[in-house]
Amino acid sequence: MAESVLNSWDRPAPERAGKPSVFALLPEDFAAMGAPGRAEHIFVQCQHPWAWVDSRPRVSREIRDWMAEHLDCALPQIVERHGSEDGSTKLVLALADGERIEAVHMPRDVRNPRVTLCISSQVGCAMGCTFCATGAMGIRRNLTAGEIVGQVLVLLLELGPDKPHQITLVFMGMGEPLHNLDHVHRAIQVFNHERGLNISTRRITVSTSGLVSGIEKLAKLTPRPWLALSLNATTDAARGAVMPVNRVWNLARLRQALDQWSPGPKEKLTIEYVLMAGVNDTLEDADRLAAWMGELRHGHNLNLIRMNEHAASTFKEPAEARLATFVAHLKALGCFVTVRKSRGRDVQAACGQLIHKGHPQV
Repeated sequence: MAESVLNSWDRPAPERAGKPSVFALLPEDFAAMGAPGRAEHIFVQCQHPWAWVDSRPRVSREIRDWMAEHLDCALPQIVERHGSEDGSTKLVLALADGERIEAVHMPRDVRNPRVTLCISSQVGCAMGCTFCATGAMGIRRNLTAGEIVGQVLVLLLELGPDKPHQITLVFMGMGEPLHNLDHVHRAIQVFNHERGLNISTRRITVSTSGLVSGIEKLAKLTPRPWLALSLNATTDAARGAVMPVNRVWNLARLRQALDQWSPGPKEKLTIEYVLMAGVNDTLEDADRLAAWMGELRHGHNLNLIRMNEHAASTFKEPAEARLATFVAHLKALGCFVTVRKSRGRDVQAACGQLIHKGHPQV
């Protein structure tokens, strides 16, 4: 797997050919293609699932016939639902070519209700991180922008919410988003459009394993989502052992890319750190982690994640006492630390657990 990553990180993943997806088009795209009627009206109807009829956009017969001729109107189909005791739901979605992906719907019962949707960007993943179940699949193909947007629209239609301002999107499902940056960014443009779901970039987070070329490209794009980096080790030897991407871009080069990100007002970077018992959970690791973060430890978020165990990996989560000691040491070093409450563990929906077992690689 590691050799596969080292040979494929700089090559595009396979893609599905076909007509442009109706769900990936902006108003100006409809206008440029000569769509009948008002382009903005068509866009609005396609991006507001609560107004659909029979799970399809509410448009005239003329527009519907034009769309059928010129565009791909297929949506991902929900084929499995797995409800967790914590209120989250893992959904398996079938794509038009038979491939399947997983997404997670996570309502938060807080004063101002929110729903976080953990969405996928690829079928499988090329990165080969040894603690992640998706990495055991290898890379199948990129999702198109239309499939990414369609994935969200289907989840909203099925489970809500019905108010766009309650939606938070995290690209933390299957795949490496920056290995599919063109499609991911087009989807973000659609999500962010004021006449669509109008999701603020403050509520869209892209998590990467450390594709420096992608981080540097994303930093220059508009609209720009918030960034989360999956770090998970504090020496190049240790990180290279669990994340082969570190053999291409080491910790120093990764830190340089973050220095060049230039967060906007109130923007926070997130450093994700999956704690694996006996691998990266010593006080020496905590010292190196704080040192690597440098000034980022003040105000930006260091998000610790207990290893979510699964059959594709032998790593285990640390004991609670070990976790508490690690957290206390980091806070004493000035780090702003949160410990993620993993959702959906009982249905294999938590971080690092998403996998479709029907693939021959698994």
